[in-house]
Amino acid sequence: MSENDLTSSNVLSEAELAFEGALRPSSLSEFVGQPKVRGQLELLLKAASMQNRTPDHILLAGPPGLGKTTLAMIVAHESGQPLRMSSGPAIQHAGDLAAVLSSLVPGEVLFIDEIHRMARSAEEMLYLAMEDFRIDIMVGKGAGATSVPLDLAPFTLVGATTRSGLLPNPLRDRFGFTAHLEFYDDDDLAKVIERAAPMLDFSLDGEGIAEIAGRCRGTPRIANRLLRRVRDYSLVHGTAGDVTAVREALRLYDVDELGLDRLDRAVMNTILTRFGGGPVGLSTLAVSVGEEGETIESVVEPFLVRIGLLTRTPRGRMATQLAYRHFGIASAQESLPLDTL
Repeated sequence: MSENDLTSSNVLSEAELAFEGALRPSSLSEFVGQPKVRGQLELLLKAASMQNRTPDHILLAGPPGLGKTTLAMIVAHESGQPLRMSSGPAIQHAGDLAAVLSSLVPGEVLFIDEIHRMARSAEEMLYLAMEDFRIDIMVGKGAGATSVPLDLAPFTLVGATTRSGLLPNPLRDRFGFTAHLEFYDDDDLAKVIERAAPMLDFSLDGEGIAEIAGRCRGTPRIANRLLRRVRDYSLVHGTAGDVTAVREALRLYDVDELGLDRLDRAVMNTILTRFGGGPVGLSTLAVSVGEEGETIESVVEPFLVRIGLLTRTPRGRMATQLAYRHFGIASAQESLPLDTL
């Protein structure tokens, strides 16, 4: 690769990073959607500012891609404090958490993504840290071991989780505010796309925006991803940013009219054809489609249930009549002769 090619590649990489950063709003006033959560957070942060104290600990719960990380960044920005970012899977020992907590500066915002995946020993250490801004460190081993208290700087913990039910009650109860993020409606998604398109130097008409908004599963992250794919399609094929280009691009990337992608259709086709519409257990379904059960449960199922293609029963997952109609498959009931019904 020539020096010019390397320079061009670096410029493109920096442009993409700049785009990613610009997509994230820096204040609650710029944040699109979630009006109830925005109002609650605004009140919480203003009250803390008026009393010159650190804001209460905040738990952000909801499906992936709805803005939990962005809201954590906004909490730090609106509070005028630095942000420290970590994740549950990265904190597998109490010592890992102690190292992070002991290095925090007064007022700092600590963001822990997927907080439900922290090690149990770290969770128990976090209880005391959240309540009293103190941790106990064990020094030595065996009968000679002693507990040494270590005071911490006051901080605000922002935890994000896609599985709030997996959080222990003692940890959940220590959060002063819990925000439940909901899927976005098409109007709010259209605003997200309208804001992002000029950053990509891409002109998209109203019908094209509405078409993308209707196919992105109520999720801003998916809206921005589909927008980039449509931009790429228009750039390569020299087409305008209209609804025709949007449909052709999304057809190429296997996103149908309801927003179902390859994995969604694999799950539904497996339930409909291989298991006669269900019920089928999660582990059996995961093996059948070659995907992790957690991915199906946390990424695929919420959307399929929300749009009425799938139901969850005590015996397993079942397809609805709407699913049969969408995929053009006759249900067992519909295929019975009239004289047997």
